[in-house]
Amino acid sequence: MSVAPNQVVTRPGAGGDRIAAVGTRVVRAPYRRPFQISSGTTAELVSLVVEVETAGGARGVGETTPMTAYTGETLAGIDAAIREHLAPALVGRDPLDRAGAHLAMDAALRGQHVAKAGLDIALHDLAGRLAGWPVHALLGGRVRDRVPIAWVVGLGTLDEMAAEAAAHAARGFRHIKVKGGHDPARDLELVRAVRAVLPADAELCLDANEGYDATTALPTLARMADAGLTLLEQPLPHWDVTGMARLRERLEVRVMADESVRSPQDALEIVRRGAADVLNIKVLKVGGLHRALRVAAVAEAAGIAVKIGSMPELGVATLAALHLAAALPGATVPADLVGPLLVDAEPLAPGAFAVADGSVAVPTAPGLGHDL
Repeated sequence: MSVAPNQVVTRPGAGGDRIAAVGTRVVRAPYRRPFQISSGTTAELVSLVVEVETAGGARGVGETTPMTAYTGETLAGIDAAIREHLAPALVGRDPLDRAGAHLAMDAALRGQHVAKAGLDIALHDLAGRLAGWPVHALLGGRVRDRVPIAWVVGLGTLDEMAAEAAAHAARGFRHIKVKGGHDPARDLELVRAVRAVLPADAELCLDANEGYDATTALPTLARMADAGLTLLEQPLPHWDVTGMARLRERLEVRVMADESVRSPQDALEIVRRGAADVLNIKVLKVGGLHRALRVAAVAEAAGIAVKIGSMPELGVATLAALHLAAALPGATVPADLVGPLLVDAEPLAPGAFAVADGSVAVPTAPGLGHDL
């Protein structure tokens, strides 16, 4: 792990309990093995820790990570967005006004969901600590004490991926997600190989990460359902919502949208088109917990299930997603919150994210529940 010096934005003389400073620092943790998806491979998990401090000395800590192969954003870019545009928009504001904070950030800079998410998480952590409440209480309360977790298997050989899936099923994971998207025929063999080593009650998800073409992939995808696939994630490019709807009509397997869901408006369009059975809500992808609740509200109104995902992240952002999964009644698909488990040493929240029998206990301490 390496940490860069803090870069802090301050407003001298900010009075009252107002946001007085925003700081960032870089944290790196090597993956146990390179994490590979259809859009690229990364050797280390790189995060940006975001700290928000009030004039009275209260502090909230957030985290965000670009995962450039997935989001197209870079570490330097999100750090610059925070320091040069977003932090100045927040300094001097009421730290509890999270909705107003998003309006101020949007006025200062369009887009940049990954950067805004880090600040949003820090503001939720801060509000929880000020109130003495865990973050899930700020999100509406806790509907589950433990959150079931899916295990995510990155790209590799068929034997490697099947062995990893079997090992984690033996540890209690009952939802296994495997990465695909390069070749539908190869992915069909992958589904068969992994299904053969899983218990009968384990769900199997294939995540294509936008890798397929609707016309050529359809016959192979139909055979995947017969081979035991239970959930197909983002088979087509994020912009092809019409194609997703057509696939969903023709397949016997549930379809989940991920890259297509970056805002409440995206979620509404997916509902209108009938393009998904499940929405994968990632806190960083949609811009933070505040906006994640709005995406979830669209799903709930449409009767669509929700999975809480990650990109992945280290412990602080993973805890934010854990609180969200605990608070949403519709988050019935096991969450993809495995970032801290993919690195050799979790540097941000060691011990705060402990998996037992395929699930994680929801923290009850004020804020996110970390000791950073």
